[in-house]
Amino acid sequence: MNAAERLRLESQLRGEVADAPEAEAAPMVTHGHAALAVYLDRIIEHPEHRQEITIEIMKTFGQECAVMILDMSGFSRTTQRYGIVSFLLMIHQTRLLVSPCVQGHRGRIVKAEADNLFCTFPSVMDAITAAREIEARLRAANCILPVDRRLYVSCGIGFGHILNVGDQDFFGDEVNLASKLGEDVGKMGDILLTPNAYAEVREETIPIKEGQVNVSGLSFPYYSVEDY
Repeated sequence: MNAAERLRLESQLRGEVADAPEAEAAPMVTHGHAALAVYLDRIIEHPEHRQEITIEIMKTFGQECAVMILDMSGFSRTTQRYGIVSFLLMIHQTRLLVSPCVQGHRGRIVKAEADNLFCTFPSVMDAITAAREIEARLRAANCILPVDRRLYVSCGIGFGHILNVGDQDFFGDEVNLASKLGEDVGKMGDILLTPNAYAEVREETIPIKEGQVNVSGLSFPYYSVEDY
């Protein structure tokens, strides 16, 4: 971002940009990483206004939703045995199977990092339903795949307020907890809920098994969605 673009973005965030003809107005993204960086720079430059700027950040990027972090299992072993191309192929195959399930239940894949997918949903039930459909599709696919090339995932689901940065990235306590459940706690086929996510579906007729986890210095209960 050059100096002129940065100044314009700062002004736009403060609501100081006057209307201009479309031909003269440069397209700006006001909810992406560049916009967030402007806010954070303002905190550095004006620490006395940290609280007010934090409120602006929450208004601009804040969202209440369910998050699902999906971890693809067994890929390190695949890489060691067959090489990086096989690793990438299995990730690609998994994403092809997962994407319709997420989109079909009002979800969005916000980002993909290595063998993880980070998704948002309007509700925890949407996320659970999508996760169960993903597991079913993978079981069907595994019937025709070689044993050592089969696809498995575990899912961690949370619910609460997050910072959604232009549907390109998201942050928050529930994101961290769901990530730990999906990546560190979950085994192949697991669908695990944070306490906040469980509270959203407590009244639903879903078989749930409670557990307790200690990971990365955190101790908290989690809830496993059983087959039904």
